[in-house]
Amino acid sequence: MYITPTTPAAALVASWLTMFLVGTELFVLSPLLPMLAADYGVSPSLAGWCVTAFSLTYMATAPLLGYLADQVGRRRVLICSLLVFGAANLLTATAPNLLWLIGARTFAGAAAAGISPSVYALVAAAAPPDRRAAWLAFSVSGLLVSLAIGGAVGAEVGAALGWAWVFVALAVVSLIFAQLNRRIWPSEPRRSNSLTASSNLLPRVVLLRRLMPTVMWSTSLYGVYTYLGAGLTSFTFSPGQVARAILCYGCGAIIGALIGGRLADRVGTKFMAGASCVALCGGLLLLRFALSCGAFIELALGLSSALAQLFFPAQQAGLARDFSERSGTALAWNNSALFLGIALGSLIGGKAAAIGGFEATLAISAVIALAGCIINGIVVPVASEPELQQRNVSLSSHSPSARRSLEGRSDDASLTGF
Repeated sequence: MYITPTTPAAALVASWLTMFLVGTELFVLSPLLPMLAADYGVSPSLAGWCVTAFSLTYMATAPLLGYLADQVGRRRVLICSLLVFGAANLLTATAPNLLWLIGARTFAGAAAAGISPSVYALVAAAAPPDRRAAWLAFSVSGLLVSLAIGGAVGAEVGAALGWAWVFVALAVVSLIFAQLNRRIWPSEPRRSNSLTASSNLLPRVVLLRRLMPTVMWSTSLYGVYTYLGAGLTSFTFSPGQVARAILCYGCGAIIGALIGGRLADRVGTKFMAGASCVALCGGLLLLRFALSCGAFIELALGLSSALAQLFFPAQQAGLARDFSERSGTALAWNNSALFLGIALGSLIGGKAAAIGGFEATLAISAVIALAGCIINGIVVPVASEPELQQRNVSLSSHSPSARRSLEGRSDDASLTGF
């Protein structure tokens, strides 16, 4: 089903900005935690519960809101979630105590869980079949850019004006983006009763099997990233060197996601996801070797990050294709699988580091990535041809007039370069 936005370029810009907002909200809390802890008179570890509350609520509510989006409309859920997101940030800015703050962050996590899957589902539905992964990759890049820019800008604003003003700004931007998305995305037609009934029959076992590669990939990636700063410090990196290394990591992630989307559209989503897991395994082992040699560490870090991010756009595009009528639900579950992997990676990476140091974390994460490739080969159905060829076959089966109509949609999309 196509959802035709005002213009393809406007749709991509709106999706990128919206994901940048969500990413900034997620990543800005880390540099602000010391300020929060000082203001509330608690330890940083106790203040960190506001981050945990956000993540756990996101993971738990994303599938429910994804299902709701498929039933009542992804645009409607996106706009409502952005409005709630703004309200949650205002509550965060005015929180009088830590308990209130944790409650506000729980509220924000639930709202964010309605934003990201709805954006991904709208983009996947609007994209031409041969560019779906590239469009999704562009949207995901907004989240990745926020890791390098959004958090840093938020930290500077918090240091200059106070942390509360960061969340006031996020609230105002949320309201602006709600209006922006309302104008960009057209109203979706209501589903007939028969279509809604069939959509309720989501093959949960099939979907859960398809999410296993996401869990393995996320566990491997975030098992390393969670302890990256501490690991580099154990190799005598100064704070400035750690900051530069993380910047290299973020730049590699952005490049990998954008390239991965284009490659997935050409070689197929299953092949790209599996190849990324193998490449992540190799990249982590290369990083381990670079650390032991004390040379080319930033290069190895950026390369491993780029190779890792080839996976996510391919996995999203494959899910959006195979669960097209319920893509909101499928992509929401995929986001929950991502957060589950983050939690598992934090646990496993920490245990490995306690036993054998950061080098052990890299080795264990490399093995998990390789296992993810094997699981991807087992659970993801085999496509006989890349999606581009499938689209050409589909076009050839239509009448000349219908084929011109479908090609026109794709031509419009070429204005964006994706």
